[in-house]
Amino acid sequence: MNKSMIALLMCLLLLTGCSEQRFTPINPHQPFVASVNILQPSLTFFDQKGDPITTWEFESAYTGGVLIQHDRVLMYGHELTEAHLYEISTGKQVATIECGMGTTNAYYDNQSEQFFMTNSKTNAVISYDSQGKKLHEQKLYNYPMSMVASNGYLYVVNYKDTVLSVLDIEAFTVVDEWEIAKSSHGIAVLEQQNKLWIGGHGEGSKPNETIDVYDLTTGEKQTPISMPLMPVGIAKKGDEVAVISHGESMLYVADIDGEILWQQKVGANPFAVQHFMDFIVVAGYDDQTIYFLEDEQVIQKVQTNKGPFQLLVREGTT
Repeated sequence: MNKSMIALLMCLLLLTGCSEQRFTPINPHQPFVASVNILQPSLTFFDQKGDPITTWEFESAYTGGVLIQHDRVLMYGHELTEAHLYEISTGKQVATIECGMGTTNAYYDNQSEQFFMTNSKTNAVISYDSQGKKLHEQKLYNYPMSMVASNGYLYVVNYKDTVLSVLDIEAFTVVDEWEIAKSSHGIAVLEQQNKLWIGGHGEGSKPNETIDVYDLTTGEKQTPISMPLMPVGIAKKGDEVAVISHGESMLYVADIDGEILWQQKVGANPFAVQHFMDFIVVAGYDDQTIYFLEDEQVIQKVQTNKGPFQLLVREGTT
């Protein structure tokens, strides 16, 4: 009987060990850009030369991810009831967050050291501390999704509505609401100009052809910037703003006043763009290719898993 019990316990321990996913660890001093692939749920990491480092293949159907501080990444899925926090330097899962189905996006704010998750089932945004402890929840409008934070405020686009919600992060209350176009997606703050840029798909048979610009203080709409077709990804670094328009697979690079400096066709149906080191990086969703551009030229093309939908960037080493 004792031998049987010992054998059973050993089998259970073996099964438990096999069920825990662990991934190739990445040196905490290693800069990277990682593609979040949603058709083959995975993270593929690339180094500062554009060469692959490793790929984390997931069992869960994640649809997005966000870096939390320097050494963790939060992965979530719209049809999943849990989000998971992974430590990059060990490749281990370190926390599980019971978020319920419907997560549409996550965003980390360095200033408050909090992250936020939006949910299309509850039409709410939830705040968490950096360890994943739930802090507050606030009801918004229909299908909250794109988010950005600046100077103590969180700006949330309600994708299936015509409202942008402005929240005071500390009180976690709505302090203002701006009228925006329906199906807006992609958002960036240009603090030097006191402006907020918002992209979008457009609605029905009328695709969006502009980046809409708003005064960050008043919410007043300014002169839009023409960037056809369906500009949905916006990335700012210094005095340069990169915008990807997936309707025409076009990358636009503009200055902070909205003047287009150059543009180039890149990728097949791209959704994501980021600055990484000296590169502008674009993810081609349909061709499963990550494009590294420098000096207005594509200098590196690398395959990734199917459905690269987001790009996560880590440049610093602290």
